[in-house]
Amino acid sequence: MLPLRTAFRARPATAFLTTARVTPPAARRFYHEKDIRPRNPGSLDKSDPAVGTGLVGAPACGDVMKLQIKVDESGTITDAKFKTFGCGSAIASSSYLTTLVKGMRLEDAAKIKNVDISKELCLPPVKLHCSMLAEDAIKAAIADYHTKNPGITASNLAGTAKAIPKAAEATA
Repeated sequence: MLPLRTAFRARPATAFLTTARVTPPAARRFYHEKDIRPRNPGSLDKSDPAVGTGLVGAPACGDVMKLQIKVDESGTITDAKFKTFGCGSAIASSSYLTTLVKGMRLEDAAKIKNVDISKELCLPPVKLHCSMLAEDAIKAAIADYHTKNPGITASNLAGTAKAIPKAAEATA
């Protein structure tokens, strides 16, 4: 009979998992579900006028986040996708944000704060910049949507309804 230590060495670590979708118990203890299986990754057609794209980055850590929203005629976000190049906290923040904003009106989505995201994900203080990136990304995506659709009455990011001013034209 083999000693216990040798018996465990003889089996590869993956032999204890029944399928590829099973998360090892150690990972379940330390990672939030949104870190392990991010939702809504991908991208939308940025040439579509109903799609707003927000691209933000953090020079200090090198994280880059692209968030895209698709808005219907009534001003409701029908779809959201993200691509994030960075740490797990940045990926989890953008994943949570995309699930949060689906079905929201633009005015409500503009009011999302980084504190809401960081509390839901239990981010440590050194990772709060990831939730700030997500907040900046949704605001940039909403601003891009309003830039593509200048005739739509929209609210500013403070939430009070007002028409977006037209760009000043150069007079010759």
